[in-house]
Amino acid sequence: MATLGRRFVLALMLVAVLAVALIPQAALAASGGVMGGRSSSSSSSSSSSSSKHRRSSSWGSEGNSYYSSRTTYVSVGTPAPPSVATAAGEGPGAVFWMVAIGLVALVAVAAYRCRPRTTVVKLQVALLGWAKPFQQELNEIADRVRASDKPAYKLMLTETICSLSRHKDCCVFSSLSVDVKDGTDSWEEHFDEISIEERSKFDEETLYSLEGIKRTKEYSKKQDGSRNEYIVVTIVVAANGALEFPKITRPADLEAVVKKLNSIRAGDIWGIHVLWTPQEENDVLTEEKLLADYPHLRPHYDD
Repeated sequence: MATLGRRFVLALMLVAVLAVALIPQAALAASGGVMGGRSSSSSSSSSSSSSKHRRSSSWGSEGNSYYSSRTTYVSVGTPAPPSVATAAGEGPGAVFWMVAIGLVALVAVAAYRCRPRTTVVKLQVALLGWAKPFQQELNEIADRVRASDKPAYKLMLTETICSLSRHKDCCVFSSLSVDVKDGTDSWEEHFDEISIEERSKFDEETLYSLEGIKRTKEYSKKQDGSRNEYIVVTIVVAANGALEFPKITRPADLEAVVKKLNSIRAGDIWGIHVLWTPQEENDVLTEEKLLADYPHLRPHYDD
């Protein structure tokens, strides 16, 4: 009897494997939309890079914040130190050299701290599939807002965050990455890499609205009637300064992060891309595709 039982279990497992293998690929595919824009390095350098980001007081403690940055070493030429005889024999001369070296060191430290920095933030959130109004609202934002300048970047960010906040009860997974880049143009490559990587996860890009240019296409895949399990939205923002964000482990942490994002002034936003999938109303993003394409997403834990 034990042998028969094991054979029966093995047979069931084989049937399950074959069933998964025979699932139509359309069920694992998903349409996607992207909207936004970004400034170029030339426009970034011509703007005032010394403006400070004013931290929002709308949320409480910052929690455990983190960010990564490149280490920059500043090499500053210093006058040759005085000879031992001079330092020992002439008191005023020794004091002069000590003061001069101290001033040079202070200038070097000040130059290092005041160097231009840009923070690139990627916030990714997975919502339960019944948050269909959120999907429709993103499509409407893409219709209304042409992100061709900084005020439009801010408007798109605010509208997206407001829409996400209205559906916070459906947010079940999220991930956050924060990278601080030195200089005026090193952030652009990183920003574009993130956007291209996320766009490549779409089976078809059915809505494109970048830099004021909009294109749409009809989704060619035929669905098999599977229910829409998830909606994933990715918000990529480049902003002036070295910004810090709390880690996300609870719904309250996600709320703090979106408030922090929304507190960024329009003049400090260099670019924003918002990507979401599925974009088509009747399209499907299954749990299999969610786990395969978005492995960094982590569940939220209640207090």
